[in-house]
Amino acid sequence: MNMEYGEDYKYIPVTSINSGIGQEIEKDIYGFTIQVVNIYFVGDPQKNEDWFLIDTGMPKSSNIIIEEAEKRYGPNTRPKAIILTHGHFDHVGACIDLVEHWKVPVYAHELELPFLSGEQSYPEPDTTVEGGLVAKISSIFPNEPINLGKHVYSLPKDGTVPGLSDWRWIHTPGHSPGHISLFREKDRTLIAGDAFITVRQDSLYKVLMQKEEINGPPRYLTTDWNQAWESVKILENIKPTVALTGHGSPVSGDFLAKGLSRLVREFDSVAIPDYGKYLK
Repeated sequence: MNMEYGEDYKYIPVTSINSGIGQEIEKDIYGFTIQVVNIYFVGDPQKNEDWFLIDTGMPKSSNIIIEEAEKRYGPNTRPKAIILTHGHFDHVGACIDLVEHWKVPVYAHELELPFLSGEQSYPEPDTTVEGGLVAKISSIFPNEPINLGKHVYSLPKDGTVPGLSDWRWIHTPGHSPGHISLFREKDRTLIAGDAFITVRQDSLYKVLMQKEEINGPPRYLTTDWNQAWESVKILENIKPTVALTGHGSPVSGDFLAKGLSRLVREFDSVAIPDYGKYLK
Protein backbone atom coordinates (compact mmCIF):
# COMPACT_ATOMS: atom_id res chain seq x y z
CA MET A 1 0.00 0.00 0.00
CA ASN A 2 1.30 3.44 -0.91
CA MET A 3 1.97 5.86 1.91
CA GLU A 4 0.08 9.12 1.74
CA TYR A 5 -0.57 12.31 3.65
CA GLY A 6 -4.08 13.54 4.38
CA GLU A 7 -5.68 15.69 1.71
CA ASP A 8 -5.47 18.71 4.00
CA TYR A 9 -1.66 18.51 4.43
CA LYS A 10 0.07 21.67 3.29
CA TYR A 11 2.76 24.15 4.23
CA ILE A 12 1.65 26.16 7.28
CA PRO A 13 2.91 29.79 7.23
CA VAL A 14 3.87 30.19 10.92
CA THR A 15 7.38 30.51 12.29
CA SER A 16 9.49 31.67 15.23
CA ILE A 17 12.85 33.31 15.92
CA ASN A 18 14.29 29.87 16.66
CA SER A 19 13.39 28.36 13.30
CA GLY A 20 16.41 26.76 11.63
CA ILE A 21 18.50 26.79 14.81
CA GLY A 22 20.01 23.61 16.24
CA GLN A 23 21.34 23.00 19.74
CA GLU A 24 23.39 20.18 21.22
CA ILE A 25 21.74 19.46 24.56
CA GLU A 26 23.93 16.46 25.38
CA LYS A 27 26.70 14.83 23.37
CA ASP A 28 24.12 12.39 22.06
CA ILE A 29 21.05 14.66 21.89
CA TYR A 30 20.62 17.42 19.35
CA GLY A 31 17.49 19.54 19.06
CA PHE A 32 16.45 21.38 15.93
CA THR A 33 13.56 23.81 15.47
CA ILE A 34 11.46 23.73 12.32
CA GLN A 35 9.27 26.85 12.22
CA VAL A 36 7.52 26.38 15.61
CA VAL A 37 8.18 22.74 16.50
CA ASN A 38 11.21 20.79 17.71
CA ILE A 39 12.65 17.50 16.52
CA TYR A 40 15.42 15.60 18.27
CA PHE A 41 18.35 13.53 17.02
CA VAL A 42 19.47 10.91 19.57
CA GLY A 43 22.88 9.27 19.07
CA ASP A 44 26.49 10.40 19.58
CA PRO A 45 28.18 11.20 16.24
CA GLN A 46 31.63 11.11 17.89
CA LYS A 47 31.11 7.48 18.91
CA ASN A 48 29.63 6.54 15.55
CA GLU A 49 26.51 5.30 17.34
CA ASP A 50 23.26 4.34 15.69
CA TRP A 51 21.02 7.36 15.84
CA PHE A 52 17.27 7.89 16.07
CA LEU A 53 14.95 10.72 15.05
CA ILE A 54 12.24 11.81 17.49
CA ASP A 55 9.32 13.36 15.56
CA THR A 56 9.49 14.75 12.04
CA GLY A 57 8.42 18.37 12.15
CA MET A 58 6.17 20.46 9.95
CA PRO A 59 4.82 19.60 6.50
CA LYS A 60 7.28 20.16 3.64
CA SER A 61 10.33 20.04 5.93
CA SER A 62 12.01 16.79 4.86
CA ASN A 63 14.86 18.41 2.92
CA ILE A 64 16.02 20.54 5.84
CA ILE A 65 15.81 17.54 8.20
CA ILE A 66 17.93 15.40 5.87
CA GLU A 67 20.42 18.25 5.50
CA GLU A 68 20.67 18.71 9.28
CA ALA A 69 21.09 14.95 9.80
CA GLU A 70 23.96 14.82 7.30
CA LYS A 71 25.65 17.81 8.94
CA ARG A 72 25.63 15.94 12.25
CA TYR A 73 26.15 12.33 11.22
CA GLY A 74 27.75 12.51 7.78
CA PRO A 75 26.72 12.11 4.12
CA ASN A 76 24.06 9.53 3.25
CA THR A 77 23.38 8.83 6.91
CA ARG A 78 20.10 7.34 8.03
CA PRO A 79 18.56 6.75 11.45
CA LYS A 80 17.92 3.33 12.91
CA ALA A 81 14.28 4.33 13.33
CA ILE A 82 11.86 7.23 13.74
CA ILE A 83 10.06 7.48 17.09
CA LEU A 84 6.86 9.56 17.20
CA THR A 85 5.61 11.16 20.40
CA HIS A 86 2.24 11.44 18.65
CA GLY A 87 0.75 11.95 15.22
CA HIS A 88 -0.38 15.57 15.02
CA PHE A 89 0.51 17.29 11.76
CA ASP A 90 3.44 19.26 13.19
CA HIS A 91 5.11 16.10 14.49
CA VAL A 92 4.61 13.90 11.40
CA GLY A 93 4.76 16.57 8.72
CA ALA A 94 7.79 15.10 6.94
CA CYS A 95 7.39 11.49 8.06
CA ILE A 96 6.43 9.89 4.75
CA ASP A 97 9.13 11.73 2.79
CA LEU A 98 11.76 10.67 5.33
CA VAL A 99 10.63 7.03 5.36
CA GLU A 100 10.75 6.97 1.57
CA HIS A 101 14.24 8.52 1.57
CA TRP A 102 15.75 6.51 4.44
CA LYS A 103 13.73 3.26 4.28
CA VAL A 104 13.43 3.04 8.07
CA PRO A 105 10.67 1.89 10.46
CA VAL A 106 8.48 4.21 12.50
CA TYR A 107 7.37 3.46 16.08
CA ALA A 108 4.43 4.94 17.99
CA HIS A 109 2.01 4.00 20.74
CA GLU A 110 -0.66 1.51 19.69
CA LEU A 111 -3.44 4.04 20.42
CA GLU A 112 -1.86 6.43 17.94
CA LEU A 113 -1.76 3.91 15.08
CA PRO A 114 -5.24 4.70 13.68
CA PHE A 115 -4.03 8.27 13.01
CA LEU A 116 -0.89 6.95 11.31
CA SER A 117 -2.49 4.31 9.12
CA GLY A 118 -5.18 6.40 7.45
CA GLU A 119 -8.00 4.97 9.55
CA GLN A 120 -9.07 7.86 11.76
CA SER A 121 -8.86 11.66 11.71
CA TYR A 122 -8.05 13.66 14.80
CA PRO A 123 -10.80 15.91 16.13
CA GLU A 124 -10.74 19.27 14.40
CA PRO A 125 -8.68 22.01 16.09
CA ASP A 126 -10.75 24.08 18.50
CA THR A 127 -10.85 27.65 17.22
CA THR A 128 -13.28 28.59 20.01
CA VAL A 129 -10.91 27.73 22.85
CA GLU A 130 -9.67 30.45 25.20
CA GLY A 131 -6.31 31.68 23.91
CA GLY A 132 -4.49 33.90 21.47
CA LEU A 133 -4.37 34.30 17.71
CA VAL A 134 -2.77 30.92 16.95
CA ALA A 135 -5.78 29.24 18.53
CA LYS A 136 -8.13 31.41 16.46
CA ILE A 137 -6.47 30.44 13.16
CA SER A 138 -6.02 26.77 14.05
CA SER A 139 -8.72 25.74 11.57
CA ILE A 140 -5.99 25.86 8.89
CA PHE A 141 -4.05 23.10 10.68
CA PRO A 142 -4.37 19.61 9.13
CA ASN A 143 -6.24 16.98 11.16
CA GLU A 144 -6.60 14.16 8.64
CA PRO A 145 -4.52 11.03 9.29
CA ILE A 146 -1.42 10.11 7.37
CA ASN A 147 -1.01 6.55 6.12
CA LEU A 148 2.36 4.97 6.82
CA GLY A 149 1.11 1.54 5.78
CA LYS A 150 3.42 -1.31 6.74
CA HIS A 151 6.17 1.09 7.85
CA VAL A 152 4.66 1.94 11.26
CA TYR A 153 4.89 -0.37 14.29
CA SER A 154 3.50 -0.32 17.80
CA LEU A 155 6.00 0.33 20.58
CA PRO A 156 6.58 -2.69 22.85
CA LYS A 157 4.08 -2.86 25.70
CA ASP A 158 6.87 -3.19 28.28
CA GLY A 159 7.96 0.44 27.87
CA THR A 160 11.19 -0.30 26.04
CA VAL A 161 12.19 1.59 22.90
CA PRO A 162 13.62 -0.62 20.12
CA GLY A 163 17.31 0.17 19.72
CA LEU A 164 17.43 2.70 22.57
CA SER A 165 18.24 0.54 25.57
CA ASP A 166 18.76 3.45 27.97
CA TRP A 167 15.36 4.95 27.24
CA ARG A 168 11.81 4.00 28.13
CA TRP A 169 8.55 5.38 26.86
CA ILE A 170 5.80 6.65 29.17
CA HIS A 171 2.17 6.87 28.07
CA THR A 172 1.16 10.51 28.58
CA PRO A 173 -2.27 10.91 26.93
CA GLY A 174 -4.56 13.93 26.92
CA HIS A 175 -3.10 15.92 24.08
CA SER A 176 -3.71 12.83 21.95
CA PRO A 177 -4.82 9.29 22.91
CA GLY A 178 -1.45 7.64 22.27
CA HIS A 179 0.87 10.46 23.20
CA ILE A 180 4.16 9.28 24.73
CA SER A 181 7.14 10.86 26.43
CA LEU A 182 10.65 9.39 26.51
CA PHE A 183 12.78 9.19 29.66
CA ARG A 184 16.41 8.21 30.30
CA GLU A 185 16.94 7.26 33.92
CA LYS A 186 20.74 7.59 34.08
CA ASP A 187 20.72 11.36 33.58
CA ARG A 188 16.98 11.97 34.09
CA THR A 189 16.54 13.44 30.63
CA LEU A 190 12.93 13.77 29.47
CA ILE A 191 11.67 14.23 25.93
CA ALA A 192 8.13 15.34 26.75
CA GLY A 193 6.62 15.88 23.31
CA ASP A 194 3.54 18.04 23.87
CA ALA A 195 2.57 16.60 27.27
CA PHE A 196 3.77 19.98 28.50
CA ILE A 197 5.63 22.67 26.60
CA THR A 198 7.85 25.63 27.39
CA VAL A 199 6.07 28.33 25.42
CA ARG A 200 2.46 29.57 25.35
CA GLN A 201 1.64 27.94 22.02
CA ASP A 202 -1.76 29.55 21.44
CA SER A 203 -0.32 33.10 21.60
CA LEU A 204 1.14 34.31 18.31
CA TYR A 205 3.48 36.81 19.97
CA LYS A 206 4.86 34.25 22.42
CA VAL A 207 5.26 31.68 19.64
CA LEU A 208 7.12 34.17 17.44
CA MET A 209 9.40 35.35 20.25
CA GLN A 210 9.59 31.94 22.03
CA LYS A 211 8.95 33.48 25.43
CA GLU A 212 9.97 30.76 27.89
CA GLU A 213 7.41 29.46 30.37
CA ILE A 214 6.32 25.99 31.42
CA ASN A 215 2.79 25.46 30.25
CA GLY A 216 0.27 22.77 29.45
CA PRO A 217 -0.18 21.21 26.02
CA PRO A 218 -1.38 23.32 23.06
CA ARG A 219 -4.97 24.18 23.86
CA TYR A 220 -6.45 24.05 20.38
CA LEU A 221 -5.49 20.38 19.85
CA THR A 222 -5.89 18.96 23.36
CA THR A 223 -9.08 16.94 23.69
CA ASP A 224 -8.92 15.38 27.17
CA TRP A 225 -7.82 17.80 29.86
CA ASN A 226 -8.26 15.35 32.76
CA GLN A 227 -5.86 12.92 31.11
CA ALA A 228 -3.48 15.77 30.28
CA TRP A 229 -3.35 16.78 33.94
CA GLU A 230 -2.69 13.21 35.06
CA SER A 231 0.11 12.94 32.49
CA VAL A 232 1.81 16.06 33.83
CA LYS A 233 1.60 14.60 37.34
CA ILE A 234 3.34 11.44 36.11
CA LEU A 235 6.15 13.45 34.51
CA GLU A 236 6.63 15.69 37.54
CA ASN A 237 6.81 12.60 39.75
CA ILE A 238 9.81 11.15 37.89
CA LYS A 239 11.78 14.33 38.69
CA PRO A 240 13.49 15.05 35.36
CA THR A 241 16.59 17.24 35.47
CA VAL A 242 16.34 18.24 31.79
CA ALA A 243 13.16 18.50 29.73
CA LEU A 244 13.01 18.75 25.95
CA THR A 245 9.58 19.63 24.62
CA GLY A 246 7.83 19.73 21.29
CA HIS A 247 7.50 23.51 21.44
CA GLY A 248 9.81 25.95 23.20
CA SER A 249 13.35 25.76 24.54
CA PRO A 250 15.01 23.05 26.67
CA VAL A 251 14.69 23.66 30.41
CA SER A 252 16.54 22.25 33.39
CA GLY A 253 17.41 22.67 37.06
CA ASP A 254 15.32 24.78 39.40
CA PHE A 255 13.42 26.43 36.57
CA LEU A 256 12.17 23.03 35.43
CA ALA A 257 11.52 21.64 38.92
CA LYS A 258 9.64 24.70 40.18
CA GLY A 259 7.80 25.26 36.91
CA LEU A 260 6.64 21.69 36.62
CA SER A 261 5.59 21.59 40.26
CA ARG A 262 3.57 24.77 39.78
CA LEU A 263 1.99 23.37 36.63
CA VAL A 264 0.84 20.27 38.51
CA ARG A 265 -0.60 22.33 41.40
CA GLU A 266 -2.26 24.97 39.24
CA PHE A 267 -3.03 23.02 36.06
CA ASP A 268 -6.70 23.92 36.21
CA SER A 269 -5.91 27.65 36.11
CA VAL A 270 -2.61 27.69 34.19
CA ALA A 271 -3.28 25.12 31.48
CA ILE A 272 -6.97 24.28 31.23
CA PRO A 273 -8.83 26.99 29.29
CA ASP A 274 -11.91 28.68 30.73
CA TYR A 275 -13.92 27.72 27.67
CA GLY A 276 -13.64 25.52 24.60
CA LYS A 277 -15.46 22.64 22.95
CA TYR A 278 -13.24 19.92 24.45
CA LEU A 279 -13.85 20.90 28.06
CA LYS A 280 -15.87 18.40 30.05
